[in-house]
Amino acid sequence: MLGRWLFVGVVAAVIAGVAWFGLPEAQKKVAVGDAALKFSLPDLQGKVQTLPEGDVILLNFWATWCPPCRQEMPSMVELSKKYAAKGLKVVAVSVDRDAKALRDFVAEYQLPFLVLHDIDSAVSAKHGVYRYPETFLIDRQGHVQAHLVGAIEWMTKPMQKNIEDLLDGKDLAAVK
Repeated sequence: MLGRWLFVGVVAAVIAGVAWFGLPEAQKKVAVGDAALKFSLPDLQGKVQTLPEGDVILLNFWATWCPPCRQEMPSMVELSKKYAAKGLKVVAVSVDRDAKALRDFVAEYQLPFLVLHDIDSAVSAKHGVYRYPETFLIDRQGHVQAHLVGAIEWMTKPMQKNIEDLLDGKDLAAVK
């Protein structure tokens, strides 16, 4: 009887070991100082787009069903309008499952920037994003200068200063 239990225990341990070591590696979160991840996603017309290069990028992960995301969007629109001509590209990556709700939201808010659709949240997961909204500020060389979680009031003086510093080629010591 003891031999049978010992055998069952060994088999269970082998199965657990195979399962543990067979798991995929956890996604590493994108951190400040890392190179921005390259990805491709469809825009709202279905055309596949990539992250722009050579510009300062505000990469925002959001959803229409997210109240803080909705709260943040008007100031992001203002920021985009103010700094687009100086080299700021806002890229809003939506994790909405409902494409119609997304299109309706974009039309209602008249979003003047690139909106991409991450319908299966694969790109969000690769960035380590699971709370919405989450934003990455990326410099002209393609490095993450800041990672912000939660709704941001983008038109405050400190946030505008951060954007202006990035546009001027300065690193952000800490987002103020």
